[in-house]
Amino acid sequence: MSIALNPQRRSSVRRTALIALSVLAAIAAGETQASGQAARGGKVVLYASVGAELTRYEVDVEQAALVKRESVTLPAVVQEGWAHPSGHYLYVTWSDLQTASKPGGSQHGVTAFRVDPATGQLHPHGRPAPLPSRPIHATTDVSGEHLLVAHFNPSQITVHRLRPDGTLDAQVPQPAGLNVGVSAHQIRADPSNGIVILVTRGNAPTAQRPEDPGALKVFTYKDGLLRSQASVAPGGGFNFHPRHLDFEPSGSWVFVTLEAQNTLQVYKRQADGTLGSAPLFTKDSLSAPKNLRPSQIAGTIHVHPNGRFVYLANRASGTTEIDGKPVFAGGENSIAAYQINQKTGEPTLIQNIDTRGLHPRTFSLDPTGRLLVVGNQMELLARDGNDVKTVHANLAVFRVLDDGKLEFVRKYDVERRAGPGLFWMGLFSLPH
Repeated sequence: MSIALNPQRRSSVRRTALIALSVLAAIAAGETQASGQAARGGKVVLYASVGAELTRYEVDVEQAALVKRESVTLPAVVQEGWAHPSGHYLYVTWSDLQTASKPGGSQHGVTAFRVDPATGQLHPHGRPAPLPSRPIHATTDVSGEHLLVAHFNPSQITVHRLRPDGTLDAQVPQPAGLNVGVSAHQIRADPSNGIVILVTRGNAPTAQRPEDPGALKVFTYKDGLLRSQASVAPGGGFNFHPRHLDFEPSGSWVFVTLEAQNTLQVYKRQADGTLGSAPLFTKDSLSAPKNLRPSQIAGTIHVHPNGRFVYLANRASGTTEIDGKPVFAGGENSIAAYQINQKTGEPTLIQNIDTRGLHPRTFSLDPTGRLLVVGNQMELLARDGNDVKTVHANLAVFRVLDDGKLEFVRKYDVERRAGPGLFWMGLFSLPH
C-alpha cells in the first residue's frame, strides 16, 4: 500500500534524506579535521605559541607566505589547540609544567576562544576550565559536543561538555577503572564518533627504571562517556612507543608514529572503528636509519586531505659541549613524505626534506592540502663549517607538489622566549 505525501511533506522528506546521506558519507570518508575544514573553504589562518603567548598569522596559500598579527596571552604555557568542527571556536590547553616526564605544576587548564570569521582573531569565550594535571593533547568529538583531553603524567583522560554556544561546560565523570596505559600523548575521536583512541607512549628503559610498555587504548564512546574496549600493544607493548596517529580519509587505515623506534606503522580500521591487533606495515622514517642517534625520535603525523600521502616529523636536538656551550650534536630534522597505496594502505617513502630548523615538534597542512608549515621548536647553537652559529626557532613553509613531495619556500624566525620555545602551531580554515 502506498502513502501519498503532499508536496511540502515530500520536500521535507527529501531534505531529511539528503542530510542523512551527507552525514553518512562524511563518516564513511573518515574525514580528518583538516579535510572537514577544506570543505568549508574560506581563508586560512595559522596560530603558533611561544610560552604563554599565542600569535595569529594571516596565510597566503597561493604565495606560501605568512603575515604576523596580534597575540593573546594564556595563563601558562600553551600546550595544544584544537578547533571546533564548526570552525567558530578554538580550544587551547595550557600548563605551567614544561617537562612532560615530571608530575606537579599548579596551573593547568583550557580556554575557549571565539574565532572571528573574517580575520581569525581570537576572543576569549566564556570561562576557562581547570584541569587536574598537564594536558598533553586535546580534541573535540566529531559532533562538537565534548572536548576530550589527554594528560601525560599521570596518564588520564578528562572530558568536558561543550554548550551549544561553544563555551566550556562541566566535566563529565568517567567510569572507574579505565585502561589509560602509561604516558598518554594524544587522544583522537574516530570519524564514526563511536570510538576514541588514546595513544599511550610508555617510556624507554633507563638505568634507574625498566621500560614502560606503550599501547593504543581503544574506548567505546557515547555522550561523553568512555568505556575500555581494547588495547593494541604488539609484543606486549615493549619496544612499542607510539606518539601520534591520524586517520586516512577512506576509513580503511590508521597511521601511527613510533617515537623511539623512528618508524611508521599502518593498522587496519575495522568496521566498528576498532583497530587490528597487529600492524599491516612497518616503515622506517629516517633517510639513514642505520645512523640512529640516541636523541633521534619521531613526532607528529598528518595524512594529506586527499588520502594519497602521509607525512611525519623526524626530530633531533641532542647536544655536545663546545667552549662550555651546548651545541647541536647532529641528527635528522626532517619531514618524511610517503605515498599511500590506495588498495593496500602500504606507505612508500618518497622524500625526507630538511625542516630548516631544529626539533620540529609540530607541523600542519593547510585544509586544501597545498601548503605544509613546520614549527621548528628550538633555538640552539649549531656547527656551520668551522664556525658555530645560532639556529632560531622558526616557522618553515613548504609547498605540497602534485606528487606529494615538498618544496621549501621560506622560513620565519620566531623570537625567543623563556620556556619550551615554539611549542605548538596549527593551520585552520576560517568559517564562512
